[in-house]
Amino acid sequence: MYIWELSDWPQFRWDQDRLANVLAEARHEQGRLLGRMEALGFQLREEAVLRTLTQDVLKSSEIEGEKLDPEQVRSSIARRLGMDVGALTPADRDVEGVVEMMLDATRRYDQQLTVERLFGWHASLFPTGRSGMTKIRVGQWRDDSGGPMQVISGPFGKERVHYQAPPADRLEREMAAFLEWFNSEPTTDPVLKAGLAHLWFVTIHPFDDGNGRIARGIADMALARSEQSAQRFYSMSAQIRQERNDYYDMLEATQKGTMNVTDWHAWFLGCLKRAIDGAQETLSSVLFKARFWDRFATEALNERQIKVINRMLDGFEGKLTSSKWAKLAKCSQDTAYRDIQDLMERGVLKKNPGGGRSTSYDLAEI
Repeated sequence: MYIWELSDWPQFRWDQDRLANVLAEARHEQGRLLGRMEALGFQLREEAVLRTLTQDVLKSSEIEGEKLDPEQVRSSIARRLGMDVGALTPADRDVEGVVEMMLDATRRYDQQLTVERLFGWHASLFPTGRSGMTKIRVGQWRDDSGGPMQVISGPFGKERVHYQAPPADRLEREMAAFLEWFNSEPTTDPVLKAGLAHLWFVTIHPFDDGNGRIARGIADMALARSEQSAQRFYSMSAQIRQERNDYYDMLEATQKGTMNVTDWHAWFLGCLKRAIDGAQETLSSVLFKARFWDRFATEALNERQIKVINRMLDGFEGKLTSSKWAKLAKCSQDTAYRDIQDLMERGVLKKNPGGGRSTSYDLAEI
């Protein structure tokens, strides 16, 4: 039996005393992070927001097994935020759609969440009307024409059903109850409301696909309401991606349990606290980037050099070689080598141990 089949659905309850300490800790860390970010200058704060939202979009899609191009995501977000980050990479329509949904949820957090808005989010996630090769109902509730909505894992013939959602003929009244609750004034702590909103929506599972990403968008919207700020400095999606197995285990246990969701709340609050802790890495990298450019502000660098250095400062994956430089800067191998040699002479880059074809470079210490 799933929780939506219980006679007291959806009358969620929890042990407030058991959650008091972890809730207080999460709220304290939330406030501390916001305070630290407010102390930064406007430009550094915008850079931190850009990094956080990029991670949020990338990791939320990764949870569903979809890998987006980081540069496309970053460029799409920067363009919509009106940020000057140099040459912008054109983004595919599916990337633009995910970015549109996430920014609408967090930048317009104070607006009502409506059926029409949810349908718009869903349509933006699936601009072709398909999920992979499968045609789906876009911008409308599922109809279960292909059978009940189930969350399944395992190979064909040995599938394991983790969860089965309410039948389609209940969706209108289920979603009406959810939206009325979500848009009402909170009677409990707004952070707890964020965790419950995530659980409640993903339990209803109203769409053919995209329910997880939209649930995380709704939770981000509720967290923005809890902070009264559209600026995001930590990523719950990135943290859930790291804890994906625990997330799915907790979700399944809760959906097969009772209306007492204390364990879910405890996990969500712990995940939030760990996400906020992870934001310190974002803050450190933003500050390092600022210090780096302060150190080399007087150096006359060409556009290729500035572009590749910024890629490295933004979190370059793997080692930088002359061939990777040529690909990133869209130049010849000889030009790449001259660019690198020039930066090494200026003290901007350093050569890593090793040589030959494996010769790689890193940013100089400052």
